[in-house]
Amino acid sequence: MTRPDFSHYLAHFTTSRPSYSSDQEDNPTNQFNKMTALERLISILSCQKIITSKLRWASRNAVCFTECPWASLIPHAQHYSPYAVGFSKPHVFAAGGSPAFYIRADHWEQQNWDESIKPFVTPFWPSYRPEKLKTVDFLHGATIDFSHEREWRIPHDFTFKLDQVEFVIVEKLKDIVSIPTEIVDTIGAQKFLPLETYLKIEELWPVHQIG
Repeated sequence: MTRPDFSHYLAHFTTSRPSYSSDQEDNPTNQFNKMTALERLISILSCQKIITSKLRWASRNAVCFTECPWASLIPHAQHYSPYAVGFSKPHVFAAGGSPAFYIRADHWEQQNWDESIKPFVTPFWPSYRPEKLKTVDFLHGATIDFSHEREWRIPHDFTFKLDQVEFVIVEKLKDIVSIPTEIVDTIGAQKFLPLETYLKIEELWPVHQIG
C-alpha cells in the first residue's frame, strides 16, 4: 500500500550528542561520544554495525529507528542530525526488530514487564492529558510523548551488509567525499541523499510546507 503518511523504510539517525547514560562506564556507546554525527555515520558504515544504546525509561539496550516518511525528514534531521542510514522494514523485522509500544503512564507503573518486552516499551504521557492527570506523580510528573517518532527497535547490536542499505542521508553533497569510496560504490552513489538538495527542492516547490 502506498500512502503519503506511511513508509516502507526505517532510518537510524546519528547525533553529535552523548547518550543520556554516558556517565555510566558500562554504556557501550561511550566510545562514540567525542565523534561528530558524520563521523558516527562513517563508523557505522565502515563496521557495518549499529551498537545498542541504553533506553532512558526501560533501562535496557536497543538500536532505534524511525519510520520517516519523506515529508517528515526535515524535523527528524533538525532534532538529531542530517545524517542517517536507512533499511527496509522487512530487513529490520527479520533482524529481530519491531515497532515500539507506547504505554500510558498509569498502566506503565502497574506492569512487571517480561525481560523480552522491556526493550520495546516506552511510557506515553502526552501534554494533552486531562488536567486532573497532570497532578498525578507518574514518572515524576514528566510529560512523555515520542509517538511522532514512529519508532522501531532491535534489542541487540544490528549488523548488516552494505548492499542491504536502502539509503544514506548526508547534510551536503561534499560529505560523500568524506566516506570511503569503496563504501559509496558498494552501496551505490544514487542512494546517498544530500539534505541540502531536499531543502532546495522544497524552496522551489514547497509541497510539504516544512517551514
